[in-house]
Amino acid sequence: MVRKVYKKLTEEQKKRSVIFSSCLSTDRYEHESDYIHEVFVGEIGGEKKIERLLDDKFFSKSHFKFNIIRR
Repeated sequence: MVRKVYKKLTEEQKKRSVIFSSCLSTDRYEHESDYIHEVFVGEIGGEKKIERLLDDKFFSKSHFKFNIIRR
C-alpha cells in the first residue's frame, strides 16, 4: 500500500509557478533519481492531472511505499 506524505512546495518550485507535485518513492523523502511530476499555474488539464496523481492505487503492489505530495 502506498502512503501519502504531504509537504509544502519548495521555494524553487514556487519560483517556477508549480502548484502541485507528486513523487513516488521508497522513502518518506524524494531522492535525486526519483521522477517528480509537476503541475503549473494555468496548465491546461491541470486539475485532471492532479486528480490522477493523487490516485496512487495502481502502485499498491509496487516497490513504491510513499507518494510525496507537495502543494
